[in-house]
Amino acid sequence: MEIVFLCTLVGLMIIALTSGFPVAFALPGSAIATIALAAACGYFFAGDVDAYFAQDGPTEWLTAGITNFRSLYWEVERDTLIAIPLFVFMGIMLERSRIAEDLLVSMARLFGPIPGGLGISVVFVGALLAATTGILGATVIAMGLISLPAMLRNNYSKPLATGTICASGTLGQIIPPSIVLIILADQLSNAADQASTIRKANYKEITGEFSLPSELDIVSASAGDMFMGALIPGMILVGLYMLYILIVAVVKPGTAPPVPYEGKYDRKFAISVSLSLVPPLTLIFVVLGSIILGIATVNQAGAIGAVGAIIMGGYRLTEGRRGQYLPTILAVGSIVVILILLQNFNLNIKNIHTDRDRLGVILASIAVIVFTLALIWSCWRTYKIENTLVSVMVDTAKTTSMVFIILIGAAMLTSAFRAFGGEELVKEFLTGLPGGFWTQFLVVMLVIFLLGFFLDFIEIAVVVVPIVAPILMSDPSANITAVWLGVMIGLNIQTSFLTPPFGFALFYLRGVAPPEVKTTHIYKGAVAFICLQLLGLAIAGYFPPLVNYMPNRTHLTAETAPPPINPKLQQCIEQDLFAFYQSDQQSLTNSIDRATKLDLTMLPETHQTALQSGFKSAAATFGNVEAVIEVKSKLDDFLVTYSPLHTEVRVIERDAKKVEVRIEGLEKTLDREKRKSAPNDDLIGKLENQIEILSDEKASVLSAIPDSWEEQRKTYLDLAKQDKIARGQYRRGVDEAYEPIKNLRSLLSDLDSLKGADEILDGIDSLVKNASSEEAMALIKERESALSDIEGVSHIKSFLSKARRALKGDDPDIEKSLGLIADANSAYAEEVAWRETAAEALLPGLNQYDSAIYDNIGLRLQTRLPKHRATAVASCLSHHKDISMHF
Repeated sequence: MEIVFLCTLVGLMIIALTSGFPVAFALPGSAIATIALAAACGYFFAGDVDAYFAQDGPTEWLTAGITNFRSLYWEVERDTLIAIPLFVFMGIMLERSRIAEDLLVSMARLFGPIPGGLGISVVFVGALLAATTGILGATVIAMGLISLPAMLRNNYSKPLATGTICASGTLGQIIPPSIVLIILADQLSNAADQASTIRKANYKEITGEFSLPSELDIVSASAGDMFMGALIPGMILVGLYMLYILIVAVVKPGTAPPVPYEGKYDRKFAISVSLSLVPPLTLIFVVLGSIILGIATVNQAGAIGAVGAIIMGGYRLTEGRRGQYLPTILAVGSIVVILILLQNFNLNIKNIHTDRDRLGVILASIAVIVFTLALIWSCWRTYKIENTLVSVMVDTAKTTSMVFIILIGAAMLTSAFRAFGGEELVKEFLTGLPGGFWTQFLVVMLVIFLLGFFLDFIEIAVVVVPIVAPILMSDPSANITAVWLGVMIGLNIQTSFLTPPFGFALFYLRGVAPPEVKTTHIYKGAVAFICLQLLGLAIAGYFPPLVNYMPNRTHLTAETAPPPINPKLQQCIEQDLFAFYQSDQQSLTNSIDRATKLDLTMLPETHQTALQSGFKSAAATFGNVEAVIEVKSKLDDFLVTYSPLHTEVRVIERDAKKVEVRIEGLEKTLDREKRKSAPNDDLIGKLENQIEILSDEKASVLSAIPDSWEEQRKTYLDLAKQDKIARGQYRRGVDEAYEPIKNLRSLLSDLDSLKGADEILDGIDSLVKNASSEEAMALIKERESALSDIEGVSHIKSFLSKARRALKGDDPDIEKSLGLIADANSAYAEEVAWRETAAEALLPGLNQYDSAIYDNIGLRLQTRLPKHRATAVASCLSHHKDISMHF
């Protein structure tokens, strides 16, 4: 019966959507009506409102939907969606201030004289508008009103002209910042959590271990990751569009002839193009650059974009008036001043100590006030001229409200879909397909593409993605990233704007196209660009690094980058370093040999022993690397024959699991029937017979497991254990090699702080002699705290602590306390003496040794990856790696 209500749910949704009922109410309405119907049927026909639900009951699933609703607004951690109104505001403001018109006119003049130049200029402007506005309707309408008449006047092919405009308008859905990408990031973050739960359950079932190693877990995708991941595929799509237009113009010159510019390419023209092009490019650089460089989060970048759009709109709406650029000059000037001050002053208010610091903060405050005044001035202009600011804010509120209401409705619908076992049915269908992950992925992509003919991108993103994404991401054989899956779905969804009969870009252009342009021209022109979009989708799918590299690089080079000791980075770090060791082993060996000959006699014995042990560990690195390579080679050779067997057995076990699930369902029904006051004996007999048949079927399925499986599995686990031990020995070795160097260099670098401790110890003995015990203990405790900031003086602090304790009680031992204070002063003098000697005689040699090994043998103990290592690791992480052998 669950299937009946699942079909009812889908049917109600389709009827509501196709009848023109608002999406925001069609989705939750279908969910609530179906859950209520199932509960009513269960109550009247089975005596149990939960009877026709796959699990739980109507109360639990309605509560789940409400919980999803609450999470959109009340979860502090879930801030991804905050960026939506900010980017929508930025886009609408730039469109209303006619920035798009200026770009189109200027680029048409610039590119017009080359074959297909007008078409290429439309694509170029579409890409720029995508990176600044991302508003589909505004972009298509603007280009349809300005560029289409010019293209038709110059004898451009109607299908080529209309197809170019429609396709260029859709670029805003994949080139960041994009509302589609933000919504996908939000949906995928939840899907990643579900996929992680599935993977942990699978790992526990296979290995019996409760904790899944972090390197095997699924990484979620933030909006910033999605932006970075979509950047290169978006540029590839732009390149494909331009290349196609150029090829068509060369092969068939009559379809896209060159359009000579009637004016002169003089200084006036250059200024005009610059004023049209530079501000949008600057805004793109500031918004996306702040995310790429890790300076701002996506939400902060959205705020920057909104402010930039107001300032740009302020000068564009006052074109030709006196003081047109004054607010812009003030805003840009104040930002430049702030950047200069940041380079020359410490502007952290908590760290103000000197008059110079105060001067920097005062100057920065003045600059901020000037910027605020310039922003208020620009806001006033956009408010007074054509009521632009009010209309932009109203449209932003409408668009944002629509998105959020659809998200809420989709959360209710997804809960109802799961209530009737829909998610399990989809999972069973996908996992049952031959060909593994890639067949599943292609089927999902095909379904999304076909849905694009009838549904909007938001409906696809919030209804389909939560259902299929956890299934695809949990598969360890492909081990795809959430970013890659999100960008692939985004590229696929992008075609929904071009596919008839409901492609929005087609409708927008039809509304502004002249009468001689027929609907068939628009449809025909869109076909070629749909094919180009699918080609771009195939390229991004075949080369995952095109998507994964930028997010990984941004993550590993940002200020918040994880340290190199992070478990998720080890495999890629070692892959890079092992190649380095093979090529530079001799130079590293020479550096280690030179270090072992350093004179260590001035050091305390503990430091001497630690350094000598570290040198031995460093010399043993290459042997440890060889051991890892040897074990890995054996493991790789064994996997050639073991991997197909492993896959075969896991498929058999999965099939057996499906039968087991059916048995559990029948047992649940049987138990419910037996608990009735008047059980049906015939039904009970049939159920017991079916359970017995399925149990035999399960045993038959499991009997297909090859006899060699247990032995082969044992051999694999032994080799995997050897690999883990060898890598662990290498990692411990390099840590032990570098830690003494790191600690000693830190001590010697802190020599000035140590010398300053003389004032901390001065006068303690006289106070103990002359003051009360309570006063002396308070002073000693204060001096102990001061010593805590200095590295390597714990033994001195220990003497002071003992001296303080000697003064406790009714009978303080002043003599003992003074003796311990004298010991502290003596230890301090010895500490200063050996550090001074070592800093002069030993530190240069240690620094030379450190420079040779810090980014290889000592890499794991650095606070972050050096840039050249980070780029190599980012490239390695960008490839999807099969980890199914761990499951």
